Amino acid sequence: MDEPDRSRGHRSRNLAIGLLLGALLIGGTRTLLFRGNEAAALAAPPIPAVPAGAEEHLAAALRFATVSDASAKGSPEALGALVDHLERTFPRVFAGLAPRRVGASLRCTWTGTDSSLPPALLMGHLDVVPVEPGTEGAWEHPPFAGLVTDGFVHGRGALDDKGSVIAILEAVELLLAEGFVPRRTLHLAFGHDEEIGGNDGAKAVAAGLAAEGTRFAWVLDEGGMIVRGAVPGVERPVAFVGIAEKGYVSVSLEATAAGGHSSMPPDQTAIGIVAAAAARLEESPMPLRLSEPTYAMLQRVGPEMPFGSRFAVANVEILEPLLLRSLAAQPKTNASVRTTTAVTMIEGGTKDNVLPAKARAVVNFRILPGDTVATVLAHVRDVVDDERVQVEALPWMKEPSRVSPVHSEGFRAVEQAIRQVFPEALVAPYLVLGATDAHHYEGLTEGAYRFAPFEVTTSDLDRIHGTNERVSVASYAKAVSFYMTLMKGN
Repeated sequence: MDEPDRSRGHRSRNLAIGLLLGALLIGGTRTLLFRGNEAAALAAPPIPAVPAGAEEHLAAALRFATVSDASAKGSPEALGALVDHLERTFPRVFAGLAPRRVGASLRCTWTGTDSSLPPALLMGHLDVVPVEPGTEGAWEHPPFAGLVTDGFVHGRGALDDKGSVIAILEAVELLLAEGFVPRRTLHLAFGHDEEIGGNDGAKAVAAGLAAEGTRFAWVLDEGGMIVRGAVPGVERPVAFVGIAEKGYVSVSLEATAAGGHSSMPPDQTAIGIVAAAAARLEESPMPLRLSEPTYAMLQRVGPEMPFGSRFAVANVEILEPLLLRSLAAQPKTNASVRTTTAVTMIEGGTKDNVLPAKARAVVNFRILPGDTVATVLAHVRDVVDDERVQVEALPWMKEPSRVSPVHSEGFRAVEQAIRQVFPEALVAPYLVLGATDAHHYEGLTEGAYRFAPFEVTTSDLDRIHGTNERVSVASYAKAVSFYMTLMKGN
């Protein structure tokens, strides 16, 4: 290299170093200036007191085995008995809120003093998932015993979702005893088949409300909770308020073959064809993307993160690919940045020495807002790319929900109640990874929010739909206080 070339090389390196240092300076400055945008808690009266022993009402409700599964289609007798029990337990609610049964679901209306205000809706569901056969012995207490011991209420449904239902009813009963009347009309709706899609419960209740011309200022259903340790490096508990939920579709992959004796096999059996197709889908997941709910969550929790993570979030416009790869590294966060692929079932073959005439796999996709059932099916056909495999969507499916606004009356109402009852918590919007009954009400409101006001640990989250489901007595009492505060503030 001659002298001019060396000079140009030095200038290029110096320029590159200067640009890098400039970018780091700008990024570091943005990180230092990155601040949270949570609302300040309003001045409020003392947090409503909850009488000692209120947790027994929840425990009693857990003794009704209101199990929903795809084959049983619910437990009609247990559901009817539970609603009868609720009528005895909360007499003021059933005397004053015009209760009506919609099939096995329950709907109530608490008329407010200001008819100019659009109503709001508090939701929950009465049914629970089954206890997985063979795991009964692993429960510390029988799943439907409804025991209060060691500071916890134990039983299936304590968190999902009888805890919310009974806390709402408890809050209304206590407010009625005070003589309180809300300004805004409040509706209560408790579905009976949420765990199998809500098509006979919440969907029917929503259709009835729509026929009456009802539109809600906001809707609050189950969803996120207050979790400590959910975000690495963030010491404060985070109250996750769902502003959207993922969609759902399961896809069948089926192949047929001639069958015959296993001593003369073809290059691939029907099982091999299907297994290879399923493996290709696992190896080629749908693309990573920062959806609106996850972006909104990061903007709330980012300022509380350690510097490295805070730097990435504060400069997301530049570092989005790096941030997405980091989130994709763990299953729990990967699910928030892509439509997920899960091979959940495979079947085929009748005997070890007989070639299978047919094989089938089922792949479940949880759909990120922005993707659709149609784009998932197109992805499956493109990746499988095998004319021997029949690709078909299974009947039950739903598109991702609409994203509800954060800068809205409904989100502010929920946030203020959280800040008043749980002042230490950081309130963050987020994407609900599962499904709730709230999507059935999307046509009746612009603001569907998903939050259950329970303080839990990350290990408690594993108990939901799992073994040893429980909620602490203290957490249940705070949940009742949250609903009372929310209703008084609106």
